[in-house]
Amino acid sequence: MANYYTDQPEIAFHLDHPLMKRIVELKERNYADKDKFEDAPVNYEDAIENYKKILDITGEIAANVIEPNSEAVDLEGPHLIDSRMHYASKTYENLDATRKAGLWGVSMPRQYGGLNLPNVVFSMLSEMISSADGGFQNIWSLQSCIDTLYEFGNDEQRAKYIPRICNGETMSMDLTEPDAGSDLQRVMLKATFDEKENCWRLNGVKRFITNGDSDLHLVLARSEEGTHDGRGLSMFIYDKRDGGVDVRHIEHKLGIHGSPTCELVYKNAKAELCGNTRMGLIKYVMALMNGARLGIAAQSVGVSREAYMEGLNYAQQRAQFGKKIITFPAVYDMLSRMKAKLDAGRSLLYQTARYVDIYKALEDISRDQKLTAEERQEMKKYTRLADAFTPIAKGINSEYANQNAYDSISIHGGSGFIMEYKCQRLYRDARIFSIYEGTTQLQVVAAVRYITNGTYLNIMREMLEENVCECMGALKTRVAKLIDLYEECLEKIKANECQDVQDFLARRLYNMTASIIESLLLIQDASKAPELFKKSAHVFVRMTEEEVAGAAAYIKAFEAEDLEHFKAE
Repeated sequence: MANYYTDQPEIAFHLDHPLMKRIVELKERNYADKDKFEDAPVNYEDAIENYKKILDITGEIAANVIEPNSEAVDLEGPHLIDSRMHYASKTYENLDATRKAGLWGVSMPRQYGGLNLPNVVFSMLSEMISSADGGFQNIWSLQSCIDTLYEFGNDEQRAKYIPRICNGETMSMDLTEPDAGSDLQRVMLKATFDEKENCWRLNGVKRFITNGDSDLHLVLARSEEGTHDGRGLSMFIYDKRDGGVDVRHIEHKLGIHGSPTCELVYKNAKAELCGNTRMGLIKYVMALMNGARLGIAAQSVGVSREAYMEGLNYAQQRAQFGKKIITFPAVYDMLSRMKAKLDAGRSLLYQTARYVDIYKALEDISRDQKLTAEERQEMKKYTRLADAFTPIAKGINSEYANQNAYDSISIHGGSGFIMEYKCQRLYRDARIFSIYEGTTQLQVVAAVRYITNGTYLNIMREMLEENVCECMGALKTRVAKLIDLYEECLEKIKANECQDVQDFLARRLYNMTASIIESLLLIQDASKAPELFKKSAHVFVRMTEEEVAGAAAYIKAFEAEDLEHFKAE
């Protein structure tokens, strides 16, 4: 893998996006911290230089500490000793290195000891760490749970907990239960108020909790007795220092072995309410999950990149029939598709992160001062864009990570099936990405309203209006034809009154949506940096034509009675 951030120009490219100026301006509140904190930037150029230095430091640690430790961590995994989780020994080295480098509390304001980085830079750090070890990225990136506490906790809670995360303490979000996986409305972990101690007490079991024996937990629990839906759920802060939670079991998983997945037993555990009662699922978990989904998208891009690099390096070295296998059309076809998916997925990830940055920064400002009418409109616009882009960024990138890891093994041939080669670990690690924090099927459900109400179609039409360089003009024309075909399919499905048919065909529309938007993003990228993205733009547009034409033929020929052929008995 690359030693430093500066060796990865495809990441560096995304720091130069036109929206970055607005993001930095909002995040830095017109550089109000420059007189209070020595490391605060004094202007836009200074902020970008700070980001580059942090990315460089992260790249160095990823390459020289985390990646060399990754195989040992995968082989050892975490241990359960006396109802406590203990990381693999090399994981402690990774944690120590990131703490000494100050890579914790990255999104938090400087007043709490944070770095005040925007989401787009946090996503870049996540991608680099995930390239080194996708399992460790889970442990490290869960620090983003603190965003929810910062957003919905009170001043006392912020002052009490945020500095601890900035100093490198770990976090988890305890949502899932044995009988409540994707359906979080069924959560039954009980929260009762202890009048004598003036605190809440939690009792019950949580399952499949990533980094489940962390220092601080955000816990979804049922605070309203007699309720059975989401309106009875609240969010709580549990501090491991207070005790009351045991680790009953650590799951033995297919991949991401370094990331402990725990079953937790809450026994009258002391907790604090975060925000207001009854808003746990309706408001707070939604915010928490959207942040987590962006994190999984970054994790997916990181593993996609490493799978591509492993395949590329092997193909350059391996000879068969007197030739390097990279010269075989079947092999360079796979490699070109892997690279195109990587570049397109990364562009989608960072575009989504930029949208999140703008609306979150404006939301934060609105807590301290009244926004202007223009700012309120801006916040509304970017909230809508972030909500629309997040489910496709998470869903599509997690699928690409799986596909790239699969193809990396194919390029390795029989060697890819041998445990000594890294590509098998990447394949095992990637499999969870399209499952946790909402399966791809659930991302389709989240995106479908933006498909049917024309949000994505309007975005595509707006993107078509943007200028591109002459070398990308022909590709843009080809994508314009695909948008027309996409609109025809959309109208056909909307005209069908059978909800089951709409649900059945939704995944195909979702894939078409993502591919067209990614094509347009990649064309824009290639217009600015053809030396980096021109090849991928050509490959990806051809892939999109293949995808859209095939899906359109399927949709146009589909009738309600055809469903009977697919229903399982």
